[in-house]
Amino acid sequence: MATIITPERLLGILRDTIVGTVRRDGPDLSARQFGVFLITYLEDGPHTVRGLAARLEVSKPAITRSLDRLAELGLAKRAPDPRDRRSVLVTRTRRGNDFLADLRGYVTAAAKAKPSREEAAAA
Repeated sequence: MATIITPERLLGILRDTIVGTVRRDGPDLSARQFGVFLITYLEDGPHTVRGLAARLEVSKPAITRSLDRLAELGLAKRAPDPRDRRSVLVTRTRRGNDFLADLRGYVTAAAKAKPSREEAAAA
């Protein structure tokens, strides 16, 4: 029998995950930066600025700003597309893989944690 997770429980998991990333000695990412990071690491590529902008339904300059921050933190890097020099590929990094592993740990811990009273009452 499948377990049904309520929206309140999902929000609790999201909260605890974000709190975990805030408490660690590491980068703070905006929602947009997190979106770019997660798409790059969880979805098959190749990823381009144009493709990420379309996927997130934001402008290419907005993606460029997010990538500037991710590159500054070592969580992603840019490389020219060998098939189309006008295009830029977004690639993963070892540091980004480590950050994703930490993030998975926070999500797992949050999912295993006892639901809050509000989450339990909503269930």
